Amino acid sequence: MYLNTHTYYSLRYGTLSPKELVEAAADRGIQCLALTDVNNTSGCSAFVRHCHHKQIKPVLGIEFWQDERLYYIGLAKNAEGFRELNAFFSQHSLHQCPLPARAPCFEEAVVIYPKDALPPEELQAHEFIGIRPSEVNLLYASPLLDWPDKLLALSPITFLDKEGFRTHKLLRAIDHNTLLTKLRSDQHAKEEEQLYSPSQLKEQYGPHGFLLGNAQTLLAQCHIDLPQGLGNNRQIFTGNKEGDFALLKKLSLAGLKNRYGEEHPKALQRLEQELNTIRKMDYCFYFLSTWDIVRYAASMGYHYIGRGSGANSIVAYCLHITDVEPLELDLYFERFINQFRSSPPDFDIDFSWDERDDVIDYVFKRYGPDHTALLATYTTFKRKSVLRETGKAFGLPKSEIDLLLAPPSADRPLHGLAPYVLKYGQRIIGFPNYLSIHAGGIVISERPLHYHTALQMMPKGFPITQFDMYDAEELGFHKYDILSQRGLGHIKDAVTLIRQNRGQAVDIHNLPKIKQDPLVQAQLASGQCIGCFYIESPAMRGLLHKLRCRTYVHLVAASSIIRPGVAQSGMMREYIRRFHQPASFHYPHPVFEQHLKETFGVMVYQEDVMKILHHFSDLPMDEADVMRRQMTGKKRSSEEFQRLKEKYFHNCAAKGHSRQLTEEVWRQIESFSGYSFCKAHSASFAAESFQSLYLKTYFPLEFMTAVINNFGGFYRSEYYFHEARMQGAQLHPPCVNHSLNLTTLYEKDLYIGFIHLHQLERTTSRLIVLERQRHGPFKGFEDFIRRMSISSQQLDILIRIDAFRFSGKSKYELMWQKNGLLNPHGKQLNAMALFEQPDDAFELPTLEKGRHDDAFDQMELLGFPLCSPFDLLALPPGKSIDARQLLQRTEQEVEILGYFVCRKDVTTVRRKQMYFASWLDQDGHFFDTTHFPNSMHKAPFRGRGCYWIKGKVCMDFGFPSIEVSKMERLPYVKDERY
Repeated sequence: MYLNTHTYYSLRYGTLSPKELVEAAADRGIQCLALTDVNNTSGCSAFVRHCHHKQIKPVLGIEFWQDERLYYIGLAKNAEGFRELNAFFSQHSLHQCPLPARAPCFEEAVVIYPKDALPPEELQAHEFIGIRPSEVNLLYASPLLDWPDKLLALSPITFLDKEGFRTHKLLRAIDHNTLLTKLRSDQHAKEEEQLYSPSQLKEQYGPHGFLLGNAQTLLAQCHIDLPQGLGNNRQIFTGNKEGDFALLKKLSLAGLKNRYGEEHPKALQRLEQELNTIRKMDYCFYFLSTWDIVRYAASMGYHYIGRGSGANSIVAYCLHITDVEPLELDLYFERFINQFRSSPPDFDIDFSWDERDDVIDYVFKRYGPDHTALLATYTTFKRKSVLRETGKAFGLPKSEIDLLLAPPSADRPLHGLAPYVLKYGQRIIGFPNYLSIHAGGIVISERPLHYHTALQMMPKGFPITQFDMYDAEELGFHKYDILSQRGLGHIKDAVTLIRQNRGQAVDIHNLPKIKQDPLVQAQLASGQCIGCFYIESPAMRGLLHKLRCRTYVHLVAASSIIRPGVAQSGMMREYIRRFHQPASFHYPHPVFEQHLKETFGVMVYQEDVMKILHHFSDLPMDEADVMRRQMTGKKRSSEEFQRLKEKYFHNCAAKGHSRQLTEEVWRQIESFSGYSFCKAHSASFAAESFQSLYLKTYFPLEFMTAVINNFGGFYRSEYYFHEARMQGAQLHPPCVNHSLNLTTLYEKDLYIGFIHLHQLERTTSRLIVLERQRHGPFKGFEDFIRRMSISSQQLDILIRIDAFRFSGKSKYELMWQKNGLLNPHGKQLNAMALFEQPDDAFELPTLEKGRHDDAFDQMELLGFPLCSPFDLLALPPGKSIDARQLLQRTEQEVEILGYFVCRKDVTTVRRKQMYFASWLDQDGHFFDTTHFPNSMHKAPFRGRGCYWIKGKVCMDFGFPSIEVSKMERLPYVKDERY
């Protein structure tokens, strides 16, 4: 009887989660239920799972809508019918073509039309007409009754009650961007679309009970399940599983020889153990397909880095999927794959942001569009957006909505509708709003993906599944995370620049050599890591200084303890204290000293939790990983967790540990597991950091140019230009004869790219470069005007940034000359005269440039001056120290001038605001300040610029910062032109 139900995956229409829908149906004694979301199959997996839990028979289908109108409903009789429906919808989504008004002839699916959509005599065997409860009375004397076998009871379910109906109308108003009072009746569901019990339905259909019988008969013909498990993934790489394992073993052994040399018994033993587990758990294809992806990337010259828990595998290391050596860091394979792990593993592979899409395209073409798709993610309604959208739907003005979003205040009057906005807005918080693309997750299926989901085309040109990573995990799908990051673009472009400018080939993948390089280690210890992946932020640079970090192993630890969980728990500070004062603590048991000596007994990593569980209580590694995972989630109350906990205490007692010691270690394990970080993740980050450090150490200008041109880092571009200058670059504003769209390096001359000119059009810069390539450099301003078609406004920008300085004329002379060369009533060059005419004798008056004119033009057009910002101060700076003197001024009151770089806002335990800030001194060196709540009114921030700062120098494990007591932004000189 229940042929047509919606969840909130009928986006901005349905009001129930799959779980709520199924539980409500179970409460009403419903035994069979069909899910038919509007143009969507996102809820199918969860719906089937909850139906099985409640002993309800699930049926799956799709409700097909076009142009805000229901065309028909498709119900799958079986898995093949579900495939047909998904394939039909996907075809129209992927090719962006409208749905037909008449459904195709499905072989294993039935179609239900609205009452007046088709005359009954035109219906085929698999087609029916649905009669709603409100339409029953219209059947009297209707010709439809001549076709009783083609009529079904169709009672759609969109909400549970009247409150749900109001929530539904709110969603429809938001979807149509209209007021609730202006929402038309044809834009929302009828109030009857609520969940009636079987007895209520019988009463509503009255003498036409045969309609309910027909619906029950149809549902009885439908049987669907969504198979779970690793069998959903592509199974074969070579032709058969034996061949897959043989190839994987051959490739791994060849990689072992390449990575470790001829003889390395420990690595060989570990490799064989991993291969046996991979074969036993049927992961050969997953490893081979990932190897195939990175092999393609390598063949194209793409730079990549494999990270995540996959770096725990020596097989992955030997296949060059990762560059993290697991034996060096004592990484456990069980963290990645073990027999007790319910969720499939996943490799995370980062590519440069401009190369990732080509790798994804290769995966699609390698395994076929029917078997490959990106995963979806659900963008949900958040509180602020909900209140804004709900307030608009209720007709509140923006000022009233802003009051709703502001912190509560007793003296703040709210609009009379505010309680309703809050009440109904609260109902839709967390509802999915629209489907988006997962950051990089890809699935490759054995059967066509249409057996599992419909596919939807996204603007990037790749299809997505309509389920997300969590449903993929429930279904047993492997996930390939093909990700992108700007840090790899820095490395890739720097290597290219070095080859172009110096003729040197840099082997950036020779990590063993790079990690042992003394100059690279010294660069790390100095904390001067601007531009280097993951270690350039003020907090990270301070941590490196405090830890005197020089080695790869120490950087791995630093990359972990700076994570928010570790830092907020206080264990980052405890780690630093133990590093400086190794005699100030004791290990609770020799196991800690033996296995956590590297981190001074602090369980920094998730692998550390596994180590202690394994070595202290003899819990097998695979079970230790299961316990670690369950400690951090909602499964702490599960039977499996309780079993493992009992096993831990039992094993500890059997080993002779005291109850007090056992409970203390358990307490530490519980507390650490909540924030510990995967060591393999940190190791991958640290490997990329060392690659960046190597390039910055030996090729600083090429490296900083690459950082600037990839626009991805912790700081604004201004500070990367500053760092390039500190490394010896001569910085030049854009020039029509030297600059490209991106910033260009000629030996030590760094020409800022046209792309940094805020108002310069991309077409203009492209045409300048193209003309220069075709016909050579511009000989002067007149030559530029003659050869280029350019508007007066665009030419003004180039003149003001001094892009014609090679001509020997000032920008004021060029502005005057421009007026004679350009048509004042149009944009372009004057028409050429038929005959040459002698120039009138005219002498241009002397036009002098002001001292700071260039700097102010640069600030307007680039966003920052190319001179020192301190040169622009209205008054000469008074006495102040520089950043390098702070080490000698501990606990002293100092005054210093600082150019603002960035600020981090922090909320204290007492819910007050405080800040950490980073600055440049007059010599261009960084220093840091701390701004406690009690000094905020004396030392307010007033935007970017130069500040006079007064405060006490505090030393934290050898790293100085200033506790600010007073601060004042200093005025710049006035721009005399305005």
